[in-house]
Formats: sequence, structure tokens, C-alpha cells
Amino acid sequence: MSRADLGKDPEAVATMFDAVARRYDLVNDLLSLGRTKAWRKKVVKIIKPSSGMKILDIAAGPGSSSEPLHKAGADVISLDFSDGMLEQGRKARPYLKFVKGDALKLPFGDNEFDVTTISFGLRNTKDYEAALREALRVTKEGGRMVIVEFSTPSVSLFRKIYMNYLMKSLPKIARKTSSNPVAYEYLAESIRAWPDQGELARKMSANGWKDPTWINLTGGVVAVHTGTKRS
Repeated sequence: MSRADLGKDPEAVATMFDAVARRYDLVNDLLSLGRTKAWRKKVVKIIKPSSGMKILDIAAGPGSSSEPLHKAGADVISLDFSDGMLEQGRKARPYLKFVKGDALKLPFGDNEFDVTTISFGLRNTKDYEAALREALRVTKEGGRMVIVEFSTPSVSLFRKIYMNYLMKSLPKIARKTSSNPVAYEYLAESIRAWPDQGELARKMSANGWKDPTWINLTGGVVAVHTGTKRS
């Protein structure tokens, strides 16, 4: 069984995601309390994909986040550094464009994309501020970044309940449903250690993104941050 730790060694993280690739959508459903599909619909409304729009979906996994953008007519590239995720994505969604690549060293030129987006992947990078800068580099002037990430519930009581679920209930569920339950321990730990909404917005601004804002989904279990590249 494979898991990463909060040091987030890229090879260890990739190996862990290789191991959970086949049931990745189930992983997200467990972490999200079953809200993943509703969140994706909201994110599509925020991105507003259209025909001809060039979108880079970073840490796209098997393409679950890319699919609705593609169906809306956008030109989407689904990037991931896990071979297992890419293999699963190409089997499940052969109509998507899958590319292997690292969020810290994107295999694209400057100013290529109208939108860069990353869903539930930024917290798994070795250096998320470097990932923010690299996304900025490949985004066109005036383009946007949309980050979907687990965050900090805004109501204290709900925050305690959700964190208790992550750290105690989720590992128990994983031991019964997953071939790699220890991976869920890392995922829960990484969510608990992740910056809150305001801190991530400040880091976006510090790394070049203009006017970062966010909206909370499901009481802040997830936050969708957006920022614009200066013209």
C-alpha cells in the first residue's frame, strides 16, 4: 500500500495516485460528502467555457473535471503527472487530450491559455506557490486561473464535524472500500494542513494574480478561488 506524506515528494505523490486511479471518482465522493458533481456544475458556471476557449486543466486525473469543459466546446488539455491517472483517463474518456506533465514545470509556452484551472490538486504539489507562478506564465494576459480546493468550513461547529469526519470516519470507510486505504490518511492530513481561504488568496496575489477572490461551496468545505493575469 502506498501513501505520500506532507513533505509531498513528487514521486511518492504520483505513486500514491497511481494506486487510487481506478477508483479516483470514489475517492473524491468520499472526501466531498457526495457533493463532487454539484461542485463541478458550479465551477463550470464560473469558468464559462465556450467554443474555441483554450483551457489547461492541471492535475486533471482521469478527466472528470475536464469533461464538462470539453462538452461545452472548449479546447481542453487534461494534464497530470500520474501514469495511472492518465491511463485510466484515456480508457474512460478517449475523446479528451491527455498530457503528462508537472504543475511545477508545465510543458507549454508563455501566454497559451485563456483559463488555467486545477481541481483538488494544488495542495498536492511540492511547492504550491511555484505552481501558482507557473500557471500564471502559461495563461494569456487578461486570462484567469480557477482553483477548486478543499478549504476551511466557515462555521465553527460544522468545521469540527467535518474535520472529525476526515480524520476519524474517512479512514475507517477507506479500509472497507479501498485497495489503498492509507492514501486517504494522507489526503485527510493534507486537507487539514491546507491554508484557509484568505491565506490562499493572499498567496495568489503575492505570486502575480490580480484581484483574487473566492466563493465557498458547502459551507467552505470547498472554496473556488479565481484570479486574473494582468494585461
